[in-house]
Amino acid sequence: METNNEYKLVPGFGNSFSTGWRVMTDNFLRLFLVILILAIVTAPFKMFNFHLNLSDLCQGPWNWGNNWDHYISRGSWNLGNEWGHNLFRIGTFGIFAAFFGLIAMLYSFLVKPVFEFGGNMIFVQAVRKTKPDFEYLIKGFMENYLHIILANLLVFALVVLGLFALIVPGIIIGCRLAFVSYIIMDKKLDPIEAVELSWKLTKGHGWQIFFMFFVSIFIVIFGLILLIIGIFPAIMWICSSFASLYESVLREKEKPAEVLVA
Repeated sequence: METNNEYKLVPGFGNSFSTGWRVMTDNFLRLFLVILILAIVTAPFKMFNFHLNLSDLCQGPWNWGNNWDHYISRGSWNLGNEWGHNLFRIGTFGIFAAFFGLIAMLYSFLVKPVFEFGGNMIFVQAVRKTKPDFEYLIKGFMENYLHIILANLLVFALVVLGLFALIVPGIIIGCRLAFVSYIIMDKKLDPIEAVELSWKLTKGHGWQIFFMFFVSIFIVIFGLILLIIGIFPAIMWICSSFASLYESVLREKEKPAEVLVA
């Protein structure tokens, strides 16, 4: 039963997705705009992905494969200069690739998390039936920037270390720290406190979070199949579902404390 026009928030796999679907449909245009903005701000990060393949060298201005006859016809005394120019070009390309790779890394750690954390909080607002505040997308730059960056870096490092330890620990850590971004924006805690609270809140819900991540993969694939446009509703549904799970678990854990106070 729903009271005060609120969603039925009960921790669970099925209820999170069903509530997430309702949240998405009730706030479709607002949440669509959030996902669209997030897609735009992550576009520069995608643009900086450089891949150097040896086969690409044949397509460059030096044209390795097709210039052997040219090298031979010019004599062995010119090979040194030709190779020198080619090596210089490769070195220059490598420097630019490294430079843009560095920019991409800095962008992914210093800019992208602020938008993502803010977007997650907007979805939580939608679950709480509060009018989504788009300022959350940039509010992190002004109010909580250091905590966001450090929390994202801490979670990333813990998950990577866990993955190196036979993969399974990394998956467990990733599931148990799934609420860190919500906690940072919602409770304004520091990174260590946010990690500890997420670990506490997700106790007993790790498998639910894992299966939600697993099912989300297929939702995204299905969205891509629907002429690619379906990826937006798919991501909206997933984000709404995880926000619903966070809010339901948060209420479940805080309810005993409220009863004691009363």
